[in-house]
Amino acid sequence: MPSLFGWQTGWVSTTFSAVVFVAHLVVAARAITRPGRTPASRVAWVAVIMTLPLVGILAYLLLGETSIGRRRVAGLRSAEQRLALPTADTLAPVNLPTRASEVFRAAAAINGLQPTGGNRIALLGDPDAPPTEPARNSVASMDVLVAAIDAARDHVHVCFYIWLDDHAGGAVAAALSAAARRGVRCRVMVDALGSRRFVRTQTWRDMVEAGVHTVVTLDDTPRIGNLAVGRPDLRNHRKIVVIDNDLAFVGSQNCADPEFRTEPAYAPWIDLLFRCEGPVARQAQYLFLTTWMAETGEDLAGLPAADPPPPRFDDGVAAQVFGTGPDQPGDPMTDAFVTTLYAARSELLITTPYFVPDAALLGAICGAARRGVRTRIVFPARNNSRLVGLAARSTYPALLDAGVEVYEFPLGLLHSKSITVDGEFTLVGSSNMDRRSLQLNFENNLIVADRVLTAAIRERQESYVTVSDAVAHGPALSSPFWARLVQNTVGMLAPVL
Repeated sequence: MPSLFGWQTGWVSTTFSAVVFVAHLVVAARAITRPGRTPASRVAWVAVIMTLPLVGILAYLLLGETSIGRRRVAGLRSAEQRLALPTADTLAPVNLPTRASEVFRAAAAINGLQPTGGNRIALLGDPDAPPTEPARNSVASMDVLVAAIDAARDHVHVCFYIWLDDHAGGAVAAALSAAARRGVRCRVMVDALGSRRFVRTQTWRDMVEAGVHTVVTLDDTPRIGNLAVGRPDLRNHRKIVVIDNDLAFVGSQNCADPEFRTEPAYAPWIDLLFRCEGPVARQAQYLFLTTWMAETGEDLAGLPAADPPPPRFDDGVAAQVFGTGPDQPGDPMTDAFVTTLYAARSELLITTPYFVPDAALLGAICGAARRGVRTRIVFPARNNSRLVGLAARSTYPALLDAGVEVYEFPLGLLHSKSITVDGEFTLVGSSNMDRRSLQLNFENNLIVADRVLTAAIRERQESYVTVSDAVAHGPALSSPFWARLVQNTVGMLAPVL
């Protein structure tokens, strides 16, 4: 009997091992053959799957796919087909600088939204804020947003990734409730993860009771039965407010105070917010409505091209909005960033809080410095994501070797996402330079070709540089062995983060 029991145990163990081995091969084959995956990502996933028994398979099932579900994809495609893109009659003529035109064309290929002239776009903030008090800009920006909601006549559309029940969040919520009570159609869309605390508050319930229409996006995950399939952490990271079809607010600003109660250890959060008036506001409207219509089924297809046309300003600037997301093929956000970087001839100034670049993006930044473009990039000194902070530091030697000037901002979490190019044009918005923004999140961005606005953004960027610490080439390369081991290990796994 003991020998029989031993034989049975051995047979079960052998069978289990064979099943696990086959499962590893099947999942690895899927990681290799999945469309749109970069070679580096394929290698990283195969290494994880084959070297970590069972854990690698589970990690891939939860993090390796970017499906948002067939129903949601079908809803987005249907909304895009039904929505009327802003037409030539709605858009103002535009003349673009030669190099900027390449960036606008790359962005137009993403959503079909075209560059337009006749826009007034302003960087919001406190003109008296010193470099040592950058959070004052965010406070002043939210005051302008609240005042615009108070002046709304027809509708207000709001989309935020994070909404907190603090002073700024409460002020925006109160303005929306008041607008809804006076007959303004208010639609609010928040992300299920980023605003998970806010949707359980009395402030949220008060908005609903006042007549504000609300949607919590991506509150489910693709499933087979009860098994979650694909990444459960795909997010709507967009920040868009559209008022009366003619005015839009976009940027990196969440609906929260700079003190950011949920993560006070990293406060204040430093952001950029832009007030956009003119034809480009219809493009922001289009991005908001694609998700709203897909989530709710409400037919608002005529709004982006509705009469009367948006105001056009004789002194207006050329601008274009575009959006990216996990439902799109390829890497359109990487393409937009890389095209922007390659357009530079004399200067690049970049700010981003989360830096986990793919090979193309890192190569474009280093390549700019090597061909003589003065290239500066500013990161927060302390990152609220430890893994992302380690991955970013693993790139410092490559950046410094190429001649890139690297700075670390010590006065809070520098959350601004901005690129200024040669003092001529700029790319700003919600997208970070990490895999989440490049491939996993829904993002919205703005390109503007105007020297005056670019100078204003560059001045804000320079204020960050003024108080930042330059990363020296020697210390970056002579970090302790264990620090470099951890940083480079995390950096090596960046494609699967």
